Amino acid sequence: MITPPGALPHRHVLTLPAVGSAVRIARETAEQVLTEWVGRQDPCRDPALLILSELVANSVRHAAVLSPNVTVVFAGGPDAFAFGVHDRHPYRPALFACAGTAPGRGLATVMELTHGLGGSAVVRGDVDEGGKSIWITLPLRRNGGSP
Repeated sequence: MITPPGALPHRHVLTLPAVGSAVRIARETAEQVLTEWVGRQDPCRDPALLILSELVANSVRHAAVLSPNVTVVFAGGPDAFAFGVHDRHPYRPALFACAGTAPGRGLATVMELTHGLGGSAVVRGDVDEGGKSIWITLPLRRNGGSP
């Protein structure tokens, strides 16, 4: 079982304007965080960066009209790396409806990569229903072994 993001000991929060450069900055920050917390060898590294980039790009592309900022929360521990992408647009995509449909497209790719790594994905709405976070949790396999 993967450790839930709230229970992971390391945490980093990044809030950016919901503009195109947010994708690059979030990805660069994730690379730094992963290097510091996990090292460069984990097989989840490159897929995690792709997943994060897609989620931040979706927030910028689809939520910026209602959400001037996008926030990324990174969490990590010895067996898991997690990140949540938050915006203030109320629409909550049905992540599992995306799995296996429209291959190569946005959330379908996110779900394929997440499941392929043995990870999990969840959409959590804000208490006031005015926004949401999409959380991805991936197991770490630092030496290429099983999670």
